[in-house]
Amino acid sequence: MESSDREESNGVMGDLSEALKEATKDVHQQAENTEFMMNFQKGHVTLHEFKLVMSSLYYVYEALEEEIERNKENPVFSPLYFPLELHRKSALEEDLEYFFGPQWRKKINFPQSTKNYVERLHHIGRKEPELLLPHAYTRYLGDLSGGQVLKKIAQKALQLPATGEGLAFFTFPHVTNATKFKQLYRSRMNSIDFDSATKKKILEEAKTAFLLNVKVFEELQTLSTRQNENLTDDATTLRNRVPKSIKAGDSNYRIHTSEQTTFFNQFPRWVAIGGCVLLAIMGLYIL
Repeated sequence: MESSDREESNGVMGDLSEALKEATKDVHQQAENTEFMMNFQKGHVTLHEFKLVMSSLYYVYEALEEEIERNKENPVFSPLYFPLELHRKSALEEDLEYFFGPQWRKKINFPQSTKNYVERLHHIGRKEPELLLPHAYTRYLGDLSGGQVLKKIAQKALQLPATGEGLAFFTFPHVTNATKFKQLYRSRMNSIDFDSATKKKILEEAKTAFLLNVKVFEELQTLSTRQNENLTDDATTLRNRVPKSIKAGDSNYRIHTSEQTTFFNQFPRWVAIGGCVLLAIMGLYIL
């Protein structure tokens, strides 16, 4: 590295962690304001939607951690190699088996936007491994920041077992103090010796990471809307099954109506993890 580049990298642009936070403010806000995110913030999320998110996350972390393993001894990334503390693939496998059963790999969705995200991770892992840094920083520190609070929210909203099944993704058993660990992570990241040109590429890639998340949000919203339309059609079909020959005062009719009401009211019971959930599980809590 030339001395002028070193001075700019460590001086004018400041610490890389601070530069990343500043550079991603706008795209961070863009990700928060997608329709899918806004619905989450209002607590309008079903179990189906939650499972869609977890499925996409599995593919993202599978790719990210494959490329991290490929580059674990590369000096442009090795200081940030914390597999025991941070890696999420095995936790997601555990959660997906809980939600989908032993054959979960055959049942989960792999939307095109998630495929694009995965392709980007594989590309940079092989061609530009220094650009893994902003992806790892965005994902892992985001997950770690919201993990324990979100675990409790999801557990209550989805009526999951108190023993933690379905929530392994939010649990970091090998991180005893999240605040101190994040400080260590940032310090390690700031210690990597990048020239100014590489540092600028890293900042641009951090924006790309958020934009890839935006595309995932948008496609998940589309998939969710289609699912809701199908549920509406099913409810209409059920309602139309009431025999026309039954009179309104008939007790059998009243029982049937009660059963319909129970069926319709099941939908809201699947809801409400809360807005902060996706902010963390899609890597938007960078504190």
